[in-house]
This record gives sequence, structure tokens and C-alpha cells, in this order.
Amino acid sequence: MVLSSFISSITARLTAYRNYRRTLQALSALDDRELSDLGIYRGRIDEIARGAAR
Repeated sequence: MVLSSFISSITARLTAYRNYRRTLQALSALDDRELSDLGIYRGRIDEIARGAAR
């Protein structure tokens, strides 16, 4: 039981980290005008990526 819970926890954390990195990279690749069209300021990219990882 404990081992499967531990493995599930690690799997969930890795998935969240991958989602964070993928979102961060995608948003960082956009220029300021594209971000503006989405209503996003460059300074909020990390915050948005962290939200996507939850």
C-alpha cells in the first residue's frame, strides 16, 4: 500500500512538472504581441505555468 502510494505521488509530481515545463516553454516562445492578444504579460508566464501544473 505505502509503496503504491509513493509511486503514485511521484508519478503525479512528474506529470505536473512536465505540464509546467511544457506551458512555460510554449508561452516563452511567443512574442509580446502574441502574449498581449492572449491577455498575458511576460512577467506572469511563470505564474500561469505553475497554475497549469496543478
